[in-house]
Amino acid sequence: MTESLSFWPVESQEGEPDLFVCLTCFEEVFRAKVPVEGCPGCGAIGAFEPFTIAAIKDWGSEALIKKAEQEPASAVQDTSSDQPVG
Repeated sequence: MTESLSFWPVESQEGEPDLFVCLTCFEEVFRAKVPVEGCPGCGAIGAFEPFTIAAIKDWGSEALIKKAEQEPASAVQDTSSDQPVG
């Protein structure tokens, strides 16, 4: 199904979250893009918010975490996500 989806690109600066999760169903995640037609899982429009992989691992389901880990890396590599804040 994802091969027929159209996407809006979403730019993020280095260090900013680039994984966009549907906050309606919490089952879909995309890196640096969101589907034009809405969430392919639940159909929600405008329900995607950015998160880091670390944040998704804190609260996401195993299925969501696996999807997030399988998303191709964005053009800008974020190497700071494993660094402590502070």
